[in-house]
Amino acid sequence: MTTFADKTSQPASLAAAASLDEYTFIVNPNSRSGLGRRMWYRVEPVLTERKVRYQVYFTKYRQHAAKIVRKLTADQKHHTIIVLGGDGTINEVLGGIRSLSLVTLGYIPTGSSNDFARSLELPTDPLLALDNLLSPSRYLSIDIGILNYDGKTRRFAVSSGMGFDAGICHEAMVSPMKTFLNLLHLGKLTYVGIALRQLLTLTPGEITVTLEDSRKLHFKKAYFATAMNLPYEGGGFRFCPNADCQDGLLDVIVISGLSRLKILTLLPTAYKGWHTRFRGVYIYSCKTVTFASSLSLPLHTDGEPILRQRQASMSLESEKLRIIAAP
Repeated sequence: MTTFADKTSQPASLAAAASLDEYTFIVNPNSRSGLGRRMWYRVEPVLTERKVRYQVYFTKYRQHAAKIVRKLTADQKHHTIIVLGGDGTINEVLGGIRSLSLVTLGYIPTGSSNDFARSLELPTDPLLALDNLLSPSRYLSIDIGILNYDGKTRRFAVSSGMGFDAGICHEAMVSPMKTFLNLLHLGKLTYVGIALRQLLTLTPGEITVTLEDSRKLHFKKAYFATAMNLPYEGGGFRFCPNADCQDGLLDVIVISGLSRLKILTLLPTAYKGWHTRFRGVYIYSCKTVTFASSLSLPLHTDGEPILRQRQASMSLESEKLRIIAAP
């Protein structure tokens, strides 16, 4: 941990919260095959030059960010936490926050997919992002999702689902192709390549979707079912174009009853959100949803893989999280 004690002036708009000059940086140095570390080396001199008071923690293993933030927020005081990493690091930080209402979150995206930043139109250049975080002009209070499975709970900011999309996440986590393409700055192609392979090997199964009004929707040949808090997942697939993280609702997408050839045709259109025109694409809005599968399927939360499950439920936290938004 590194700390600089020089204190700068506090924006008047934040008098009731922790001052924005007291930042805690959570840095994943290994995000996108080392990009996180390189971007920190660009950010750190600016903090020194501007005499910003901060502390920094570098993650060393999976769920380390959650552990750090859980300890940090145990004091029940306001904290401004800046994440430098990917969607997975955001997910871990969310998992460690004890009270969402006591945190202001900022983000410098250095991951492979960056769907959180993409959906919220956050700056992707690290120095532009940092400047926005140090001199914020706008904030958003956003919904945060909760995944329940096998007696456990996990939070999510982007999405959580089971089936095809989760299978991609599971394989991407261990794929040497991801490391190689990240080095070429082509990390997004990882998900495209794995998606094609998964499509050829995945057996669609029966999934029952139960909405909060007790409606049960049965899909006999479902490839995946996902609850989305934001429009994008999987490195830029705009699966739920109208998903809004401020409306108090989850958008649910199910793709079912299509041939593999039809899916191959559909997937490229999902980058623009045009897949919604296809038959076999079903989208619903709800506050809570339960997926029950005839098969044990891969499950994910914000792209972080979870052991295969037959059932999972998604809902929203009662508290919202304040984030530093794009200018």
